[in-house]
Amino acid sequence: QVQVVESGGGLVQPGGSLRLSCAASGSIFSIGVMAWYRQAPGKQRELVADITSGGRVSYVDSVKGRFTISRDNAKNTVYLQMNSLKPEDTAAYYCNAFIVPNSNYRVSAYWGQGTQVTVSS
Repeated sequence: QVQVVESGGGLVQPGGSLRLSCAASGSIFSIGVMAWYRQAPGKQRELVADITSGGRVSYVDSVKGRFTISRDNAKNTVYLQMNSLKPEDTAAYYCNAFIVPNSNYRVSAYWGQGTQVTVSS
């Protein structure tokens, strides 16, 4: 059974940094795009950043220059380094990955349970 688990959230002051991690585990044949989404209270979930298996990245405009997405394919893990954090970055952050499991060789989107990031003084 495939699982996706995030870690690394917490409370940080404005201007601070956090690093989120997301690891996929289980019987995995391959992983395609991995991404980070976030959802603030009363708002729709939005795509923050994504990365292909080949390392091509994209970001939402509001985090460009502050956040960096990366992945370690050998560890089936994606990271989100968040610098210069602002109160408006406060949200639950979710990992998403397109995974082909060995059980059926069909690609599906897997979601983590979310990790809370709170930026406040």
